[in-house]
Amino acid sequence: MSEFRGYPADELVDDLRLALVSRAIDDREIAMQKQSRVYFQISGAGHEAVGLALARHLRAGYDWFFPYYRDQALVLGLGVTPTEVLLQAVGSAADPSSGGRQMPSHWGHAARQIVTQSSPTGSQCIPAVGCAEAGRYLVRRPHLTADRGASAAHGDELTYVSLGEGACSEGEFWESLNTACNLHLPMLYVVPDNGFAISVPVTDQAPAPVHELVRGYRGLEVHHLDGTDYFGVRDAAASIVAHIRAGVGPALIHADVVRPYSHSAADTQSKYRSVEELAEEARHDPIDRFARDLVEGGVLSEAEVGALRDAARQEVADAASAALAAPRPDPATIGDHLTALPALPDPGPPAVGTGADDDDADAVPLGEAIKRTLHEAMAADERIRVFGEDVADAREQVLAGVEGKGGVFGTTHGLQRAFGQARCFNTPLSEANIIGRAVGQGIRGLRPAPEIQFFDYIWPAMTQLRSEAATIRWRSNGTFSCPMVVRIPIGGYLTGGSIWHSQCGESIFAHIPGLSIAMPSRARDAAGLLRYAFRCEDPVLFLEHKHLLRQPSTVDPFPPEDWVLPFGIGDIRRPGDDVTIVTWGATVARSVDAAELVAEREGIEAEVLDLRTILPWDHDLVAASAARTSRVLVVHEDTLTAGFGAEVAAWVGEHCFADLDAPVRRIGAADTPVAYEPTLERAILPQVDDIAAALTDLAGW
Repeated sequence: MSEFRGYPADELVDDLRLALVSRAIDDREIAMQKQSRVYFQISGAGHEAVGLALARHLRAGYDWFFPYYRDQALVLGLGVTPTEVLLQAVGSAADPSSGGRQMPSHWGHAARQIVTQSSPTGSQCIPAVGCAEAGRYLVRRPHLTADRGASAAHGDELTYVSLGEGACSEGEFWESLNTACNLHLPMLYVVPDNGFAISVPVTDQAPAPVHELVRGYRGLEVHHLDGTDYFGVRDAAASIVAHIRAGVGPALIHADVVRPYSHSAADTQSKYRSVEELAEEARHDPIDRFARDLVEGGVLSEAEVGALRDAARQEVADAASAALAAPRPDPATIGDHLTALPALPDPGPPAVGTGADDDDADAVPLGEAIKRTLHEAMAADERIRVFGEDVADAREQVLAGVEGKGGVFGTTHGLQRAFGQARCFNTPLSEANIIGRAVGQGIRGLRPAPEIQFFDYIWPAMTQLRSEAATIRWRSNGTFSCPMVVRIPIGGYLTGGSIWHSQCGESIFAHIPGLSIAMPSRARDAAGLLRYAFRCEDPVLFLEHKHLLRQPSTVDPFPPEDWVLPFGIGDIRRPGDDVTIVTWGATVARSVDAAELVAEREGIEAEVLDLRTILPWDHDLVAASAARTSRVLVVHEDTLTAGFGAEVAAWVGEHCFADLDAPVRRIGAADTPVAYEPTLERAILPQVDDIAAALTDLAGW
């Protein structure tokens, strides 16, 4: 028989074979886990039919895929081999998804455009939106893929994203739908529903099935399918995928499936599911149903199905042997692929005008330097897109008649006018949405520059920053990267900013491997560091202190375009031989003022070091200064307890102990939020007199 139900018989037989292979992989992994040759196991059992039926309509290396851990049959259908699956299960260095860094079923395959998967449920949805958004942007700018290294884009490509029904309770799922529908993006959402999120039944998750809950999204085509019926899914998927490829907008498939095996090797579902329930579910096994359909249709005999089953087991056994024989990761490589910062030399002070008049004519404060650098960078690189809350100037239909907003601090003013709404645009009021979309765009090779309006509101984006963006290069063993420059106004000294507009907290992000953090205190450094940030292939947090944006202490001649300041190079803002002050951000100017005060009053000469970047930071500069002065005071605006100054102080105590003549001292904010009333704010944040008193005390130790 050459055809059955409108499909080539050889395709159907091959899909049954892959379904059997997928189930055999599950069985083999479970056995190997009991032998301590696999260290974790989570199966795709029960999801085989929906995954393979969909794979027939999708294109590996053309479409983009953000799968979840039960998509084993799908990735096999896209061409991932059983050996590659088992290389991950045993943790081999040859594992193409992560080189042994991720647990099994965390898919990733660069050649097939299966994006490296993380564990937080639902968090992949917003990066998938950003990926689809980037594809639309790139397909209209093919020169970016040819000349600037962005990924190839196709006019009818789609982005696939899947998640379980339990993960549909996550806010990021709903935030992603909001943008996918608003922008009519070519996205296919797939929700295989096996009725349980580990042990939590679907009745405890939501008041209605997913396909009912999402119907309020205008522009979303919604389908409810029997995911155990291969032919039903494949028939329906033909028109669903064609609809998406035609550019009509996103679609969601809610597919009812079964879960014949426990959630994972760490779970025993018989503890919370009855014998009768499990027996009933076994009668709806999708592989048995698929095989029965092919036998009844005369495509295969029972004996041929049995032979396929035996062959699948042998194929997987051979794959397991190959995986076990593959090399193990080298422990010396654990630090590889955290970040890949461009290697540039220290440029020294920038060359500026030859006379005072020239310098003054082009002197700008920090905020203006940031704005000018953004204009300069966007003019030079069409991959850069700036977006966030209020960053655009105005709606296109009124833009000609209004001044324009350009951010609450004006640092993006004029970008929309200069570069168009495709490159500077507003987003929903959703920090996770802003950062997650940047993740997806960065994966496609763009240079997104999302803005979080206030540091105090960054926390909804923490999963996207910490679990998605920061880990992409490392968890994929260097096969994926995520360039993005996250601009964040930060800090206090505002008078009236209060709890929600005055916090620091850079130390929290300094604890996240994979991020780089810049925090300039003057205009020239802001320009040089921002230029460098846009050259990075990994996520950068660019912290812009709100108090400093227009302060006279930040004013510098704007540095020439070729002056690029690499991360990890500090600056001596005031030389001295008696005490070293290590600081950054808004406390740099206060430390300089305090140093001048004690020099005038007591003859104590303090050297003030501006770190300029937190990750990485300039250990050598600090060590050299400590060796010269023998006394170190660390000053920062963040709370004293566990502020980044604690890391600096600990490092100095460990590595510079022989040079010290006094304990390392710290000055930081009180361990409270920042208050609204000015007297309270002054009492909470470090002031010049506080720093001067600490200097005097330390110098006299």
